[in-house]
Amino acid sequence: MPAKVRVGLGIAAFPFDAPRDLLDFAERCERAGVDSLWQTDRLQGRNGQLEALATMAALAGATERIKFGMNAVVASLRDPLLLAKQCASIDFLSGGRLLPVFGVGVEADPVWQATGRVAAERGRRADEVLEIAQRLWRGEEVHFVGRFHRLAGATIAPLPIQQPLPCWIGGSSAAAIRRTARLGTGWLGGLAPAGEVARVIAAIQEELARTGRSIDPDHYGATLPVRPEEATAAVGRARAYLAAGASKLVLIPLARGTKPFRELSERLIGEVIPAIEER
Repeated sequence: MPAKVRVGLGIAAFPFDAPRDLLDFAERCERAGVDSLWQTDRLQGRNGQLEALATMAALAGATERIKFGMNAVVASLRDPLLLAKQCASIDFLSGGRLLPVFGVGVEADPVWQATGRVAAERGRRADEVLEIAQRLWRGEEVHFVGRFHRLAGATIAPLPIQQPLPCWIGGSSAAAIRRTARLGTGWLGGLAPAGEVARVIAAIQEELARTGRSIDPDHYGATLPVRPEEATAAVGRARAYLAAGASKLVLIPLARGTKPFRELSERLIGEVIPAIEER
């Protein structure tokens, strides 16, 4: 059976004139039947991006049916117990609508210097965070001694409604591929061409064959930024990603100001998304 194609809309830097406009946008997407909403995660800098988990909580309260996720939380920067508790709480309060995606961040990001962390250690930090979080989401009492984190008898409640809670992984490096095959329930690519997405998906599937795990064919995704002048061409671009093996697409409207963002979003909702999903 072919994978089901699903298309969501994402936000990077805050594009609206007022905070309420984000919630209005979420409500409009829900009424239109958009699959999901996504928030890019950046903790440090002056580009006006919201903190992703706080945004997830706001979306949970403003909507009833639409799914939402963070693309992608840099696990290397997060405390594992706090991250697990936040995700579990949001999934519980939303009725099981959280779609968490995790990555390790970019080596050149100034966040490492800003937080006093070593960029070369970000992968090992993320591995510990994700192992701990997944155990907590399952309801385990976690005893853990790692290089970066120590827990003794840690538990959380309430647990996520989704069991298992989705744990999608981002990144295209060899380490990210191994991490996805070892820990992930899905993979969401960043700003990469369709050929690179095809390469990574194939590599994940090869690694999965070695580990004995499996990932649902519906759980491979890609991210496509769309400018107003590119809206019509977005269908063709999207089909290239579908041919590469992705079935979950996140379109990021690149427009600033509530009116331009809303106009572009309406084009995507009314014309582009139906054409992609009905392919």
